[in-house]
Amino acid sequence: MDHTPHLSAPEWEVERWFNAREPLNLESLRGKVVVLEAFQMLCPGCVMHGLPQAVRVHHAFPTSEVAVIGLHTVFEHHAAMTPVSLQAFLHEYRVPSPVAVDAPGEKGGVPRTMHAYRMQGTPTLILIDRQGKLRHHHLGQVADLTLGAEIAELMMERPSS
Repeated sequence: MDHTPHLSAPEWEVERWFNAREPLNLESLRGKVVVLEAFQMLCPGCVMHGLPQAVRVHHAFPTSEVAVIGLHTVFEHHAAMTPVSLQAFLHEYRVPSPVAVDAPGEKGGVPRTMHAYRMQGTPTLILIDRQGKLRHHHLGQVADLTLGAEIAELMMERPSS
């Protein structure tokens, strides 16, 4: 068990939302375990593994306890990954959870939330505990059993006084 203090998760810098009635932020999700799936719609690992896993997590855990959030973070092929394309992609792949579009970085660089979380690529899966602390950061594939155990462990933790 890691006994070092956990860092607070940086707030998301988002251009727009899909599948959400209103914009979300970490403060509004406090008290829930947050599963953040960073992806690009032209990333094979995202399409074959990351997003299907996020959908499974969305269906497996109660939304009152676990919030699954997609983060479309575009750092390449900008012209092909427009909001119109993303909207069609989310519909075709039946992504039910809220999806944020990461704010572009300066001069076409790494998008802002991707930079704040020090992501190295996509897919990246990040787990944030009920208090808004970063707990797990995975680049690439994560086994379903591993992820399920990590989420369950965070769900069992009670807020510290």
